[in-house]
Amino acid sequence: MTREEFQNLISQRVIVLDGATGTNLQKAGMPIGVCPEKWILEHPQALIDLQRAYVEAGTDIVYTPTFTASRIKLEEYGLQDQLAEMNRELVALSKQAVAGSGAMVAGDLTMTGKQLAPIGDLEFEVLVEVYKEQAMALAQAGVDLFVVETMMSLQETRAAVLAVREVCDLPIMASLTYETDGRTLYGTDAKTAMVVLQSLGADAVGINCSTGPLEMIDAVLQMKEYANIPVLAKPNAGLPELEDGVTVYRMTPEEFAAAGAKLVEAGASIVGGCCGTTPAHIRALKQAVSNLPVPTISTEKKSVLATERAVLTIDLDGSFLVVGERINPTGKKALQAQLREGDLELVCQMAQEQEENGAAILDVNMGMNGIDEKEMMLAAIEELGTATSLPLCIDSSNVDVLEAALRHYPGRALVNSVSLETVKIERLLPIVAKYGAMFILLPLSDEGIPATTEEKRAIVRTILTRAYSLGFTKEDIVVDGLTATVGANPDAALECFDTIHYCRNELGLATICGLSNISFGLPNRPFVNTAFLTMAIQQGLTMAIANPSQDLLMNAAFASDMLLHKPDSDIRYINRMQVYEKHLASQEPKAAVKKADSAASPIKGSGLGVVYDCVMSGDKKNIVKHVKVMLENGTAPGEIINGMLIPAINDVGTLFEQQKYFLPQLIASAGAMQTAIEYLEPLLKQEDGQEEMATIVIATVEGDIHDIGKNLVALMLKNYGYRVIDLGKDVAADTIVSTAMKEHAAVIGLSALMTTTMMRMKDVVELAKERGCDSRIIIGGACITESFAEEIGADGYSADAASCVKLVQRLLA
Repeated sequence: MTREEFQNLISQRVIVLDGATGTNLQKAGMPIGVCPEKWILEHPQALIDLQRAYVEAGTDIVYTPTFTASRIKLEEYGLQDQLAEMNRELVALSKQAVAGSGAMVAGDLTMTGKQLAPIGDLEFEVLVEVYKEQAMALAQAGVDLFVVETMMSLQETRAAVLAVREVCDLPIMASLTYETDGRTLYGTDAKTAMVVLQSLGADAVGINCSTGPLEMIDAVLQMKEYANIPVLAKPNAGLPELEDGVTVYRMTPEEFAAAGAKLVEAGASIVGGCCGTTPAHIRALKQAVSNLPVPTISTEKKSVLATERAVLTIDLDGSFLVVGERINPTGKKALQAQLREGDLELVCQMAQEQEENGAAILDVNMGMNGIDEKEMMLAAIEELGTATSLPLCIDSSNVDVLEAALRHYPGRALVNSVSLETVKIERLLPIVAKYGAMFILLPLSDEGIPATTEEKRAIVRTILTRAYSLGFTKEDIVVDGLTATVGANPDAALECFDTIHYCRNELGLATICGLSNISFGLPNRPFVNTAFLTMAIQQGLTMAIANPSQDLLMNAAFASDMLLHKPDSDIRYINRMQVYEKHLASQEPKAAVKKADSAASPIKGSGLGVVYDCVMSGDKKNIVKHVKVMLENGTAPGEIINGMLIPAINDVGTLFEQQKYFLPQLIASAGAMQTAIEYLEPLLKQEDGQEEMATIVIATVEGDIHDIGKNLVALMLKNYGYRVIDLGKDVAADTIVSTAMKEHAAVIGLSALMTTTMMRMKDVVELAKERGCDSRIIIGGACITESFAEEIGADGYSADAASCVKLVQRLLA
């Protein structure tokens, strides 16, 4: 199936996917803890019968049972050498099941269970290769299309989509799973996933597993607002409940179908079922949606940048935006010195300060002598992912650096820049298209700066023609006004205004300019820059590359928006002035003026010291250096822990609960604290009177091989001083209880991601009671709820690592 054929199919009717595989195969006899793919190959009729039942119920697309048939997953069973053979045979079973029906077969890829760097130790390119291996096997086996499903990490989803795209040109559906707060475990919301993945080349994006159908409506609506491709929804049959010791889904086929129809009405063009659904659910769903109007796929494009967790819409009639220019080593000796040492502390500090001062985007340039620019750019992108919430403008004259940055950036970036110079138009522009980025159009050619305004316009039109041929739209492009120096060219400002007006009003393009050029060589440059900016905004300038710590400039920009009656500009101006005046009254540095239309950054300037700040910002690299300084100055190890580290991680937990921090920041902060604790521990043992903390045994239950959340809980508990014994994943109840009794554990912590393994938690609870184990038992995981904990007799439930620490403290108080 071609991508065009896929889109034509979507336009004709609502597409119905299959339902659950794992829960139904367990009913057919598949035991917990085995390799599912191996069991299916040993019992092929169980899968064939199930998928035939789905096809007979009305399924248009079945998923191959290759959910965990990647190298990383198969390694856990010692089957990695059989990857190609197993994937090929599993596809053959699905093709046999749908033979003669007209239904299609989607090659199924999913998460690996490993964490990408910098949070984990899995490198991005290694992950892409892992997915390419499986995608190649699936493509060669003859799948009709691909699905990347049940993903928690947007970056891991990007790796899978890229892998498939580099193997073949078959259609790709991608769906993530979201928590009850509307975000993935890593903090991505539905609209961000849609923006990033559709720009990368996915043919449909959606949500699966997670919740029941009604709870998915909001995510579908979010995606639909930004979607130019179909939206997919594959919900569970409600939430799992415990009945006579068995996990059940109570939502009937009729209830599921009625709710599924509401998903279509909300904009989902592709629907199906996940955990707990059966052929009866899919049959009812097919009947419910078969006569519904096919959701319209919007052709209206938006200019949108994205981080891994948020989007920024660029509106020609909206607020003026500042691209922070500070992260550039040119003329900055301190930054150059740090970069030569591989130190990004100042880069992160500049990012946070610029965000606080009102920047909407951060320009990142690592071009200087004496360093590997590509390596440093990739390191900066990783660090800035947790240091700031702003999208990045990747700035380099080196095409290889730009390509590497776009490949690794976990959102949708702005590229600075593409000109008519041969290497840029012929080599760089296709790269920008491949990775779905926006770009700044710089009206230069191999001949240099255009001599006339008409020549500049001609260059703009030539680049646009080439860009449109590669699939770009005008919403993907921001034109640089090419600001010259007014001291050398008296018409410099007028020529820039002409370009802005032409692009904004005749071509419908966003515009940008670098402010500092206009005043080069003149006295009191901020006055010239500010006057130029206000006039440019009036001409329609969308954004400017500038230093947001310059109050005169920023305040004038806010005032200009208000005078031009842009939406909400009066409130934004008043808010900024209120903050500005407070800082003037307190005689704080001008650079301390915070972003007026959003919350100030919680990272810097706490007053509790640089060690505290290192934990807040996840600065694992520099925290020990600062700890050493404090020790040399006479601060006791216990005082550092209790007065700085513990308060910092408490505040991180609070920000996590408030959804101001997300999993990457939580992990980075916990990692920084762990680094400091490990350095301080030997010194603590030399101090008298240290109270011995409780022992906690923690494990992922038998049959479940997911451990991301469990690992973070263990790390957080260790940071609070508890003695944590981590038994790993897929751990039998006997091992857990025996270890707890042997080690006199005060608490047993259990994790499960899958509904098919959550009942093993009850096994542990019952075995502990049977053996007289007095450890308190707490549980958590994506499928676990407070009510489930009560039903199985657990002592407590926590939704995440931060709340787990509080739960343990409460239980042991």
